[in-house]
Amino acid sequence: MANIKSAKKRVKVIDKKTARNKRVRGHVKEAVRQFEDSVAKGDIEAAQKDLANAEKKLMKGAAKGTLNKKAASRKVSRLAKRLNAAKAEK
Repeated sequence: MANIKSAKKRVKVIDKKTARNKRVRGHVKEAVRQFEDSVAKGDIEAAQKDLANAEKKLMKGAAKGTLNKKAASRKVSRLAKRLNAAKAEK
């Protein structure tokens, strides 16, 4: 455990940031999972709405610094590609 006052403060700050990052990642995973479920069911309209929601969550996470900007963009691109493939199937 930290003994110096500034080190104790850093521990508190790190705990707060860790909690926020976990929460953001959880929201992202939930949104992506929802999109994947919609695609699996074949519900294109719901999948489009879920894709928009997932994109919003991913970009917000990237803006906050929780996720890498390029990784978030890559994920959005792959999700859009899956949606287009599902549309082409129908």
